[in-house]
Amino acid sequence: MANFSHIIFDLDGTLTDNTRGIRNSLLYALEHMQIHGYSEDVLDKFIGPPLQWGFSQLFGLNERNTKLAVEYFRDYYSENGWHENEPYPGIYQLLEDLHFGGVKMYVATSKLEKFAQQIIEHFEFDKYIIQLKGADYGGHSANKTSIISDILTVHRIKPFLNVAMVGDTVYDIEGGKAKGLTTVAVAYGFGKEEDLKNANPDYYVETVEELYEVLMG
Repeated sequence: MANFSHIIFDLDGTLTDNTRGIRNSLLYALEHMQIHGYSEDVLDKFIGPPLQWGFSQLFGLNERNTKLAVEYFRDYYSENGWHENEPYPGIYQLLEDLHFGGVKMYVATSKLEKFAQQIIEHFEFDKYIIQLKGADYGGHSANKTSIISDILTVHRIKPFLNVAMVGDTVYDIEGGKAKGLTTVAVAYGFGKEEDLKNANPDYYVETVEELYEVLMG
């Protein structure tokens, strides 16, 4: 018997490991923008937040160049990056068992919605996911709290202890807390342990197996 009636999952770093696709897309964009001399730490920090935030805040690009860099990123990602990706071991079984346990599941991601939809269809997650909500093309709707809010509103889900937000970054935890949801931080994704713990999630898990125990009981 599952512990939750509704679960909202993040995508990258929670259901799938898209490190290679995101990294290659970022390197492609930076090369075309002729940006060099950055550290590996900056590349790590780029994964998680909206693209627009990453290029403007981490690389200091103005609005025009941020838009151009995002276009380059998406050029690569649309052709190659989205399928340089794989589900974390055990995730498919988790979704299947939750589904047959009567849990209603959703995906909230800061990734461009059309790419995220391609990914869940490619891995056949879509047969378990009621709705995927992602960022729009301009990045104006990439805030995780607003994405979670949209899902709750559309499906008339009332915040309660049996409604959970599962994700690997502070954006997921903060977004879930802002909407009154139970929050589950996963440490196997892209988030930093210290940041995740400082966000005070209701649950903190280090493996998919531990996530299974929290969600399925």
